[in-house]
Amino acid sequence: MLTLQENDPNIISFIAGDFMEGNLDIDLDLLTEEMPILPLRNTVVFPGSSLPIAVGREKSIRLVKSLGKKTKYIGLVCQKDINDENPHEEDLYKVGVIAEVLRVIELSENNFSLIVQAKQRFEWSEMTQSEPFFKAKYEIKESIPADENDKEYDAILGSIRESMIQMLNMLGEPPKELIQTLNSKSFANMLVSYSATNLPIDSKEKQALLNINEEKQRAIELLTILSREMQVLELKMSIQTKTREDLNQQQKEYYLQQQIRTIQEELGGGNTQQIEIDEFKEKAKKKKWSKEVAETFKKEISKLERLNPQSPDYSVQYGYLQTILELPWNEFSKDNFDLDNAQKILDRDHFGMEKVKDRIIEHLAVLKLKGDLKAPIICLHGPPGVGKTSLGKSIAEALNRKYIRASLGGLHDESEIRGHRRTYIGAMPGKIIQNIQKSGSSNPVFVLDEIDKIGSDFKGDPSSALLEVLDPEQNDSFLDNYLSINYDLSKVLFIATANNLNSISQPLLDRMELINVGGYILEEKVEIAKRHLLPKELDNHGIKRSEFTIPKNTLAKIIESYTRESGVRELNKQIAKVLRKVARRIAGKEEYPKSLKIDDLHEYLGVEEYSKDKYQGNEYAGVVTGLAWTSVGGEILLVETSLSRGKGEKLTLTGNLGDVMKESAMLAKEYIQSHAEELEIDPEIFQHWNIHVHVPEGAIPKDGPSAGITMITSLVSAVTQRKVKSNLAMTGEITLRGKVLPVGGIREKILAAKRAGIKEIILCEENRKNVGEIKESYLKGLKFHYVNDIKDVLDIALLKQKVKSPRKFSIPKKKKQ
Repeated sequence: MLTLQENDPNIISFIAGDFMEGNLDIDLDLLTEEMPILPLRNTVVFPGSSLPIAVGREKSIRLVKSLGKKTKYIGLVCQKDINDENPHEEDLYKVGVIAEVLRVIELSENNFSLIVQAKQRFEWSEMTQSEPFFKAKYEIKESIPADENDKEYDAILGSIRESMIQMLNMLGEPPKELIQTLNSKSFANMLVSYSATNLPIDSKEKQALLNINEEKQRAIELLTILSREMQVLELKMSIQTKTREDLNQQQKEYYLQQQIRTIQEELGGGNTQQIEIDEFKEKAKKKKWSKEVAETFKKEISKLERLNPQSPDYSVQYGYLQTILELPWNEFSKDNFDLDNAQKILDRDHFGMEKVKDRIIEHLAVLKLKGDLKAPIICLHGPPGVGKTSLGKSIAEALNRKYIRASLGGLHDESEIRGHRRTYIGAMPGKIIQNIQKSGSSNPVFVLDEIDKIGSDFKGDPSSALLEVLDPEQNDSFLDNYLSINYDLSKVLFIATANNLNSISQPLLDRMELINVGGYILEEKVEIAKRHLLPKELDNHGIKRSEFTIPKNTLAKIIESYTRESGVRELNKQIAKVLRKVARRIAGKEEYPKSLKIDDLHEYLGVEEYSKDKYQGNEYAGVVTGLAWTSVGGEILLVETSLSRGKGEKLTLTGNLGDVMKESAMLAKEYIQSHAEELEIDPEIFQHWNIHVHVPEGAIPKDGPSAGITMITSLVSAVTQRKVKSNLAMTGEITLRGKVLPVGGIREKILAAKRAGIKEIILCEENRKNVGEIKESYLKGLKFHYVNDIKDVLDIALLKQKVKSPRKFSIPKKKKQ
């Protein structure tokens, strides 16, 4: 059945069964002086049609809901502008059809379907209401029928019938039932209405046909339109046929061209091949390569001249020579030796990172004095999101060099670095040569991203292939398997980035200059967000800087409650999330705060995702605060110890601990047992009381030796019930004889301690040098205790005072023999 929507364009289907062949009379007793009017968009309904109408606009829905048992008829009128969502009376055509509502189907709360039969034409004279829906006064427009003996009218109908059948045949094979219906004499009265409804013409032309009172005149106008549409359709069919013929002609020409090439090859080589070879030779004259490369090129191009262009080897040889020619042999970009300008660029794009910046400026200074220097191999390592990768772009700009980047994450094939030998199908150079080729310079800044995430399998170890690339003593003659020619990489400034140095092989680490890019403290993150992240995201979201800002105190709250990272990547995402909501309000012309307050964060970012790590006091024995390093920076780590009556000699460890951490706990217990008298502990406790050590947040795996002094302090506090010094944290490895060893990640651990409100930190004496390398601003408000022995740790950490309501660990008396 033909479905029309009052709010969508009409989709035409040629089904004659949609038209009635019966009585079109109206029950005048059911008519009222005013009739509900339903506007239709891009749809003109003719008398005789039976169709469903989908109703979705609010005013139309109100009309449908008002229909009762007595309201049988409504007026269907087409609106003039298809895009008008809320038409007024001047936007509606005057002439429409009176339709009988057969059925109302409620598809959903705001979606109805009406089944109607179009009866007779009408013309509304006065719109008596426009709300809640249209109602109008009207008069029925009787059509003037043609004379029964009018032969001309019969001929016009015959032409319309033939044209419609011809059009249907041109569009595809129509159903036989449809052709029979059109040829039926009983359908003659409906033929004009059917044809006018189904013709793919503009609604204005259809409305013009509906306005005509005389049926003969309407048929004449319809035939004129039908003839025009037939001509357009024939023209389209002709174009399609011609297009197919043109395609066949192209195929023919291609076949002839192939034959011409074959004939030329039989006669001694094609002209096209010689032109390509001549172009290669011209390019070779302009290259600044060495005699060795020139000899290799000359030998390889002579091979190309002897090959048949249709041979598979020809395309391989052609690609090889093209690669050699596109490489920037001895072509260098001119370095900018303005040290002040380089410093400004580095400071503009990145906050902090003094070590990296100093190293780049030093390299530039030596290069300026010496004029020639092998580029250093720098490895920036640190947590994610601190700006390691983006620093490469700034360095390239500061040095006035080209910038290229290769992601090594997940790389597990040695050929990705060294290239494939040309004996293999689809062989190509490795990532190093490919990127040098793209850069067009032999001294770019080359970022090797995620070097710690290289894998290895049966295809080889890519990290071993990088040994040659990253060795300043060897990379002046790097040999790619595809090129088979030495290429000088000594002028390339390689910058590798990594999150974890433990997964990088030691030989590879030895070849790189390691620079730690640590996390940021709260104040630094606020400055980075204010200077870099917020302006960048405002530009990305099309918001002017005068329209919206985030104050520093709000940024600090976002950092503390909605991010947990050493870098600023998550912070950037949260700022972008806020700006998306602001952009939506600006676009919708809604009110929004010009300056985001802390109280607005719940509306823009939702509930707080993280609670700030806080020191939990010293009210309980056995609870000690340690410091841990994670891939996203430092964190505080609580160690809890409790004793329970039992057979003794049992140590339970929980909290998803790794083997190294379990060994630290066993070391701590053995040390306490062997030094029980010195620690004023009754050794018999360990024979009658079981010890349980727990590290909270059990879902997170934990490992490493740095919790050694934390565990031994926790055990002694639990056994003696002595209070732990307030606002104290510690980190350090222990040995069985009681020595305290240094640990890593000091900077990140200190930042974690500051975030948690710690005031004092116990470290190994050997870690004093690590603290000395940290900026004074990071150390402000902290007091450090440097120790060499476990006894020093216990003297500092444990108070003589016992906890409130201390437990007493009774020892059963031995029975007399």
